[in-house]
Amino acid sequence: MIAADGRLFHDKRGRVREAPLPLAPLADTHGHLFVDMDPDPAACVARAALAGVALLVVPMSPAEHEGRLARRALDDLSRWQEEARRLLDAAAAEGARPPEVGGATPSLGLPEDVRIVAGFHPYDAACMDDGEMRRSLDVLLDDPRCVGVGEFGLDLGPHNDVDPEVQLRAFRAQLRVARERGLPVQLHVRDAADDPDARAHELALRVLEEEGVPEAGCDLHCFTCGPEVLAPFVEAGCHVAFGGAATFKRSDDIREAAAACPAGLLLSETDSPYMAPEPLRGLGCEPAMVAWSVACVASVREEVLGEPAEATYRALWENANRLFPLR
Repeated sequence: MIAADGRLFHDKRGRVREAPLPLAPLADTHGHLFVDMDPDPAACVARAALAGVALLVVPMSPAEHEGRLARRALDDLSRWQEEARRLLDAAAAEGARPPEVGGATPSLGLPEDVRIVAGFHPYDAACMDDGEMRRSLDVLLDDPRCVGVGEFGLDLGPHNDVDPEVQLRAFRAQLRVARERGLPVQLHVRDAADDPDARAHELALRVLEEEGVPEAGCDLHCFTCGPEVLAPFVEAGCHVAFGGAATFKRSDDIREAAAACPAGLLLSETDSPYMAPEPLRGLGCEPAMVAWSVACVASVREEVLGEPAEATYRALWENANRLFPLR
C-alpha cells in the first residue's frame, strides 16, 4: 500500500510526488471500485484516507451485479471497508496517518464513509427493459449507503453503440426513479467527437427541462467541456464535478469552467481508474488522487476570482455532503 521508501505516490517514472496538503476534508464523489483496480479496492480506500479523502461515492451498475450478485457486491464493499481499516491500523503503527486538515470535521471519515450510487450507464441503457436487472437496481438503491441514482445519461462517443433513443428512454426512466425515491442523480454525458450535430449535452439539457431536475439534485459527472456548455446546466441548478482532466496541460477550457461555476455547485471526483491527474498521468487513477484535482480547482479560482483556496476546499467538501447525504 505504501512503497518501501514510505511515500504514498510515485509517478510513472518512479519519482516521488507529494500530494497537495488538503485545506479541508476531501470528497471523491465518483470513484469506481468495481473494476480492475491497482492497488486493490481495499488498499485504494486506505490510501485515499491517507491522502485526506474522508468521503467516497462509488458507482455501481445492476448490469454488472445482476440478481444475487447485487447483494454479493454490497457484501464485497463492506469487506473492503473492513480490510481498509486493518491496513490503516498497520500504517499507523508505522507512523503513517491521514493529514490534519482544517474546515469541517468528518462525521465518519474513510474507510467508514463509503457511499454508493446505482444506475444503468448509457452503455447498459437497454438493461432498463430487463425485469431482473431492474430488481437488482432496487436492491442497490435500497442499501443504506446509497445516496443517488447513477451514473446514467447519454453517450454519443465512439465507444458506445447503443441506439440514442434507447439511451434517452433509460435516461428519462432513471430520472423518474430518482424522483420517486427522493434521490439526486449523477449524469454521464459525452458528445460525439466527430459529429458536430450530435450534441449530447444539448439533448441531456432538453431531457432535464422536459422531465425536471430531481428536487434532490443533479450532478453533471466528469465535466470536460468549457464554460459555454456549463452555463445552462448551472442555470438549471445542476452541480458540476471536476476531476483529473482539469489538471491536464491543454485543459484551459475545463479550468475556465471551474472558475465560472458557482461555488455552491462545485464538486470534486476522480472517475478512477480513469484520467489520473498531473503529475501522475500514465498511471491508473485512484480515489486518493482527488487531492490534485481539488488543488487545481482551488488554485484556478484563487487566481481568476481571488477566492481563497481554503474557501474552495470547504465548498467542495460541504457541497458533496449536502448533495449526497446518508439517509
